[in-house]
Amino acid sequence: MPKITAEQFNQRSVDCLPGHLGLVVTAVTETEVRAELPVRRHTMAPNGFLHAGTLVTLADTSCGCGCIANLPDGANGFTTIELKSNHLGTARDGVIECVATAAHLGKSTQVWDAVVRHRETGKTLALFRCTQMVLYPK
Repeated sequence: MPKITAEQFNQRSVDCLPGHLGLVVTAVTETEVRAELPVRRHTMAPNGFLHAGTLVTLADTSCGCGCIANLPDGANGFTTIELKSNHLGTARDGVIECVATAAHLGKSTQVWDAVVRHRETGKTLALFRCTQMVLYPK
């Protein structure tokens, strides 16, 4: 059973970057997190296209939520130590969706993969991989 629900994560994020962007986690399981974000003016780059950082924020947040949901016993948090994204497309409107899946759930690290798609067109916009270091109290 996940250690955090989508509702709990969303509540924790209200005054943080995910909440300010309008990001909503819609589902959390032991091996998958789903989230979405509406494309709005404040998620765009000045060139009129979706900002690459918006895609990274959606994917990284989804992977981070998955890490929180799967922290090993005794762990009290995590920090991202590496991330990589391949951007394959963009959007000017609609909703972007992310599915993050666990690739490795270790005691000291976790690795998550994410795919970001445009809901209305189904087009894949980004592929993402994130490695987190699991933190323990000192």
